[in-house]
Amino acid sequence: MQDLLAAHLAGMHENSPPDSVYALDLSALRMPSISVWTAWQGGELMGIGALKQLSSSAGEIKSMRTDSRHLRKGVGLAILDHIIAEARQRGYRRLSLETGSGEVFEAALHLYRKRGFTNGEPFGDYVASDFNQFLHLKL
Repeated sequence: MQDLLAAHLAGMHENSPPDSVYALDLSALRMPSISVWTAWQGGELMGIGALKQLSSSAGEIKSMRTDSRHLRKGVGLAILDHIIAEARQRGYRRLSLETGSGEVFEAALHLYRKRGFTNGEPFGDYVASDFNQFLHLKL
């Protein structure tokens, strides 16, 4: 899992302005307010996703990543569907996420929009910039 997260962080730093990288490393994912799920095939890690509790009625998707060897196999969609179901089970009324702009982010944006996420206002401690986008799903 640490290798996949390291690749995720490296990609974020490579494709994002320095002050616009909000991806979490393994130690941050261990915070009590964050739940992490992984997708496996045999002994191989295919993907990861996390849900951070923002309040009793809202959550944030964090650290969604599919291993490059498993792209376009439905891994990201399966993890996203699980996170959405968990957010509903917890009674959240809104699920949000922050992501970047540009070609490298288009596949992720397509995935989120496929499940009903729409662009909206910044949330939490995020500050809007020309680079980042904020997506929300009303549950």
